[in-house]
Amino acid sequence: MGEQPIYSTRAHVFQIDPNTKKNWMPTSKHAVTVSYFYDSTRNVYRIISLDGSKAIINSTITPNMNFTKTSHKFGQWADSRANTVYGLGFSSEHHLAKFAEKFAEYKEAARMAKEKSLEKMELASSPSQESPADIHSPLTPPVTADLCRINGTGDDVTLSDVSPNSVLQSDLSPTTPTLAHSPATNKHWEAELAALKSNNAKLTAALLESTANVKQWKQQLAAYQEEAERLHSRVSELESQSSQTNVIKSQKTELNQTIEELECTLKAKEEEMVRLRDEVENAKHLQTQKDELTQKLEETNLRNKELEEQLADLEQRLESSQVDQESLRKNLKTLLEILDGKIFELTELRDNLAKLIEDS
Repeated sequence: MGEQPIYSTRAHVFQIDPNTKKNWMPTSKHAVTVSYFYDSTRNVYRIISLDGSKAIINSTITPNMNFTKTSHKFGQWADSRANTVYGLGFSSEHHLAKFAEKFAEYKEAARMAKEKSLEKMELASSPSQESPADIHSPLTPPVTADLCRINGTGDDVTLSDVSPNSVLQSDLSPTTPTLAHSPATNKHWEAELAALKSNNAKLTAALLESTANVKQWKQQLAAYQEEAERLHSRVSELESQSSQTNVIKSQKTELNQTIEELECTLKAKEEEMVRLRDEVENAKHLQTQKDELTQKLEETNLRNKELEEQLADLEQRLESSQVDQESLRKNLKTLLEILDGKIFELTELRDNLAKLIEDS
């Protein structure tokens, strides 16, 4: 079966400064996938994280390791083999608690595996049994190319100065008030469309990664089924043997436990595939909403264009009306001046007539 991932999460990865032994140094520019791996052939648990093709964490879990929570979202552990201290910054307290729970669980499993290995070394009497070197190798194996498929890419998150007690936070963007006019409505639809495009891009990336994981999981499921059949056959062979009864019973119990673990893993993978199908349906629904908003945005743009044309026409009419009013004002002023002259002449004529009447 080889080495398989058994739990994955995302976190910012740090290592202690080898010079000061106090400050943290980020080893990734953004959150990366951190996975627990289990090697069933050697009963070894490892924590592995890749940044691209570079292994930034390759730590074998031993019974004397301890994972310490230093804040609500930050935890660390020391790896004496790598001669360093690893730190992980999570996006929430829940992810930190889950990772710490898995660390304790796999640490206990490593302890039990070590004890079983020691018991097998003591009980080994037949040539068919494995040597202690095959049961558990003290060396941490290198990260293989197959493990690179587990590490997906995440959203870029720029890191500032981080300490063990720091808490990863996200800035909230201030909201912009919406106006009742059509240009503001247009901006609103554009913002909605931009948000949907961003969500669609993220879902598309997640869907591509999930599709690749589904293919890998299908291969793993087939491998699990083959391993289960092989284990059942092995159980039958062990039951048919009459010698070494105690050893056979012990091996049978271990094989049954392995079969149960494989069945649980198969069930978990099936549930994961159902969840991925739901995510695909949600992505299709979001795509439909995006198309509807795009159509509404186009209609709004056409309406705005018509209103702009009407406004330009009204401005032209207003300008023409102002010119006409100015011309009319000038004509009225001229008429008033002429009328004033005529009134003055009539006044003089009246005065002359009055004088003539008085003289006569």
